[in-house]
Amino acid sequence: MTLSIALKTGDLSALPSRRDEDWRWTDLRGLLKTLPPAAPAHDGAVPAGPFAGLADAETVFVNGRRVVGSDAASGVVALRFVALADKAAQGASHALVVKPGESLVLLESHEGRAGAYVSDVMLDIAVGEGASLERIVLVEDEAEAVNVVTAEVALAPGAKFAQTILTSGARRQRIETRVGHPGAHAEVRLDGAYLLDAQRHADLTSVVTHGGLEGVTSQLTKGMVTDQARGVFQGRIVVEKGADQTDARMGHHALILSDKAEIDAKPELLIFADDVSCAHGNTIGALDDEVLFYAEQRGIPEAEAKAMLTVAFVGEVIERIQHEGARDAAAAWVAAKLGSEL
Repeated sequence: MTLSIALKTGDLSALPSRRDEDWRWTDLRGLLKTLPPAAPAHDGAVPAGPFAGLADAETVFVNGRRVVGSDAASGVVALRFVALADKAAQGASHALVVKPGESLVLLESHEGRAGAYVSDVMLDIAVGEGASLERIVLVEDEAEAVNVVTAEVALAPGAKFAQTILTSGARRQRIETRVGHPGAHAEVRLDGAYLLDAQRHADLTSVVTHGGLEGVTSQLTKGMVTDQARGVFQGRIVVEKGADQTDARMGHHALILSDKAEIDAKPELLIFADDVSCAHGNTIGALDDEVLFYAEQRGIPEAEAKAMLTVAFVGEVIERIQHEGARDAAAAWVAAKLGSEL
């Protein structure tokens, strides 16, 4: 059951619901009573994206249709999914192959420039032997949008895959990453940051399946919710039988800045091998009152102090981005979302 199938067939029963364990906090069937009409083709100009000027090549989808294409699979590539039609449905899929020994930085953006749209994006990513891919994903949906982004990532031996997801949520939003990890000295880094206010919702879900010896996974997600927002983190690392000497670490840490906000977290380690080093951690709390008091005593207004502390809290995720231009853009995005000049 997926949103993609529902959009293709019009069958609402194909939508995931809270009865599906992995979707119990991101119920689509209970939300969508009807599906909007398909988004029309767009033949006009497309506004510049959030990573403008950083990429060597660009692929752009508008209203679910590819309008600009590039076959580049090395260097720095921008991949944009833009919604420009109000109350419309759009679906898009894209395949990306990084050849053995090649290196790619993918600057991916999901840009909600219309209202109350429904969007589904499917990505199929393959990283060849000894190749590397850094994927930075910036998701800026409109407040009433419904958006599901799913990436299936297949790694070859010795491959490196690093990912950072940044999102401000939507009416319903799910960003899911599934990684087939071969072991064999391949390395995975999965990071994310969500900053949610009003009634926005974001679900960051990931599954990493280690199938062979000597694989490494490092995962760090940080979030902040305020007002009546809801954040969801579901991280699952599976270590299959025979995947000995796996090194897997997962951390999710979040701030709740309102009595009406909510965070649902489900970190999981499923280990079927013996000789492994695996750990996970999960913390949810508020800003330190003593630190806030200290800042206010030195003339910093409460709102500004909270923004400064939250920027610092999320900063650990941002600093792990390797591409300098993308790291700067991510830092600026966080500062803008939190109303900070840092």
